[in-house]
Amino acid sequence: MSSISALNAGQQGIRKGLNGIKKNAHDIANANSREVSSSAQQTAGPKDVTQPLVDLKLNKLQVQASAKVVQTGSDMIGSLIDMKV
Repeated sequence: MSSISALNAGQQGIRKGLNGIKKNAHDIANANSREVSSSAQQTAGPKDVTQPLVDLKLNKLQVQASAKVVQTGSDMIGSLIDMKV
């Protein structure tokens, strides 16, 4: 894998993780709101926030790992430039 494609993969991972974090935050923030069940037209209780919290942690780890990929790719490019000069 070239360092340029590693940078692109890292950037995509960061974007995907940040989008996931945004969705998780939205789900957690709206957990206390009550939903209306379409089939029974009854008000359901608050949603469980366990899964969005787990997903939030996973997305955070994805962003951190992707940032390390970008940093490593950047370091490789810097090393190549230093060797060329």
